[in-house]
Amino acid sequence: MDFNISTEDAIAIESLRRCIMREVLPMIDGKRDDGFSSDVAHDLLTKLSEFGIGSGWVGEDEGGLGLSHVTSGLLYEELAIHAPEVAGLAYVSEGAAAKIYKLGSSDQKSEYLPGLLRGRLIGCGGVTEPSTGSNVRQMRTKAIKVDGGWRITGEKMFISNADIADFIILLARTENEDFTLFIIDRRIHEFETRGISKLGLHGWSFASVSMQDMYVDDSCVLGSVGKGLREAMTGFERARAWISVIASGICQAALRDAISYSKDREQFGNPIASFQLVQGLLADMACETEASRLLTHRALFALDQSGRCDLETSIAKVFSAETCIKVASRAIQVHGAYGLTTEFPVERHFRNARVLTIPDGTSQINQLIIGRELTGYSAFVAGKSSSLRAK
Repeated sequence: MDFNISTEDAIAIESLRRCIMREVLPMIDGKRDDGFSSDVAHDLLTKLSEFGIGSGWVGEDEGGLGLSHVTSGLLYEELAIHAPEVAGLAYVSEGAAAKIYKLGSSDQKSEYLPGLLRGRLIGCGGVTEPSTGSNVRQMRTKAIKVDGGWRITGEKMFISNADIADFIILLARTENEDFTLFIIDRRIHEFETRGISKLGLHGWSFASVSMQDMYVDDSCVLGSVGKGLREAMTGFERARAWISVIASGICQAALRDAISYSKDREQFGNPIASFQLVQGLLADMACETEASRLLTHRALFALDQSGRCDLETSIAKVFSAETCIKVASRAIQVHGAYGLTTEFPVERHFRNARVLTIPDGTSQINQLIIGRELTGYSAFVAGKSSSLRAK
């Protein structure tokens, strides 16, 4: 493996870093404790789209940059170091763009891709439900076929971006074990969203989505009727890799802040950076951070090979999310009592880190995926040698 970053990628990362410092951070200053408003979120994505954030996963044939997952991951990692909540907002919207690019009709692409790629539109996906969680096949949201379209009734929960999204790519049960993806547009369709407060990553909003006998016409079907579950499940591979990217960014920020503080803080006439136990904490943080980055970059590389990579992305997600908590906790320890205060950023790193073990499959769900890939036996279906992969 070549661990060197190409000159082209290095230039792109540096350009993005300057944009973050000059424009992104001032824009979110004082807003990190609340969900970003729709206007702020659109402005953020508009600025970042020029640097490959939100526009990288769509091919050049449709106006995107056509970046590899490795290159896109390096850009998101830089963003996550400084503003992980913005990275979360962006990758969810970019995931919606990728689905439309892959599955959309020519009309759907012309309607949504230009706005998504320039930050004028925000998208998200709607899969998780209040009573089903990771058991996607038991979802209760139903789409009933009627003349010229569908009637959809159901509720989604913990949907990233939903309360500020212009549209949602919704997964619904259509017939028996069949599932279909629909584009539901806030400008056209009648659905309700309600923001959900959470522990960290406040700027990156979560919300519930409710639909009651909502009519959508046939043109809103994304891809083929009955084929939505496969597409939804394969989307989780990329989502897990991007949670790992964000976790790796938070690790780097926590390590950076701990090193900086240890050099400035003096005790017994010396900077605490000279104390052996503090150096031990920093060394552990550095080792864990680099291990997280390596597993994450391997997952990104696996995504670029165009095959299924549940094992690589689940390993990266479990390790990076859990490691992020440890690194952020050690950063607080280096700061001592100051680490518990909002005067320093490490308490925010810890809260942000704790959130990441849950989305796109909890650590325990991903452990079961890893176990299934290693043994061929699915713990989700007791006693059977089978796969959760949608057929």
